[in-house]
Amino acid sequence: MSSEKIKVAITHGDINGIGYEVIFKALADPRMLEICTPVIYGSSKVAAYHRKALNLPAISLNSVRNGEEAHSKRINIVNCVDDNVRVELGKATDVSGQAAFVALEKAVEDLHNGGVHVLVTAPINKKVIQSKDFNFPGHTEFLASSFGGKPLMLLVSDILRVGVVTGHIPLKDVSAALSKELIIEKLRILNACLKRDFVIRKPRIAVLGLNPHAGDDGLLGSEEKDVIIPALEAAKQEGILAFGPFPADGFFATENMRKFDAILAMYHDQGLTPFKALAFSSGVNYTAGLSVIRTSPDHGTAFEIAGQNLADEQSFLSAIYMAIDIYNNRLMDDELRANPLKLVDLNTLGAGE
Repeated sequence: MSSEKIKVAITHGDINGIGYEVIFKALADPRMLEICTPVIYGSSKVAAYHRKALNLPAISLNSVRNGEEAHSKRINIVNCVDDNVRVELGKATDVSGQAAFVALEKAVEDLHNGGVHVLVTAPINKKVIQSKDFNFPGHTEFLASSFGGKPLMLLVSDILRVGVVTGHIPLKDVSAALSKELIIEKLRILNACLKRDFVIRKPRIAVLGLNPHAGDDGLLGSEEKDVIIPALEAAKQEGILAFGPFPADGFFATENMRKFDAILAMYHDQGLTPFKALAFSSGVNYTAGLSVIRTSPDHGTAFEIAGQNLADEQSFLSAIYMAIDIYNNRLMDDELRANPLKLVDLNTLGAGE
């Protein structure tokens, strides 16, 4: 596999959103075909509809039955959606939800079979995609169910890596969901990911508190004393360089955050709000902890601008590049572990620090 170009499976997401727009814009540069083989999972007719609505230059799509048949010098498309599917730009419909799921299901099948190497997903609407076949809060949980493993939602940019202990759950349920064991589990996943996927030999992880001012020594909440600090102490016993808990309100506004390779937040918005404020245009959502590689842009379907040619493709481009980089990093890690002498030499040189 290492001798061939990486096949990037790209799911079209919700067909009424900006998925095809950011896909087309990201793949418009012919240099993309020099670094990977794109395989879109969707519909040629829906793709043509979006191209016309956006008044974009025509992109030649090579129809294939699966990722294994993909042509290395073409942009490929696996037609897995009914040609008569109705596109209603800017609307969340049952039809668009089903079209998103069918594309995801086929891409996951090819990923299982080795027909593609990595997965990049365009945004879905988490409500309309729900069905008897997809009963999950989002991509992260669905992929964990499909491939096993314990996932960690990790937002990544050039300046930040932010993971979350609890993901797509209501805010009122966060405190009850937190436990020493869960925080340790997420720290293990994050630590291993930073080493293998991002080639950081001795990662340093900052852990945020749950309450204002990290609880103010118990005055504003006891979760820091009862749960977070014991988890940090246990993690350190395992050799994980985890520090905190830090007050979340000021952490991202100081140079302190640059002293760490990643940050672990306690809940979704605690981590994602500052991340998107600082790195929205180029941020990537990476599902750490799985045997497979999946990335996505850090934005949603953006129904409000669908079909208006206003979407920025930079986050989607970054998602493609990151998936390729992580795939190559894993190959390198596997090679080093297969040859311990190379790993010793790398450690001696202090690589990755």
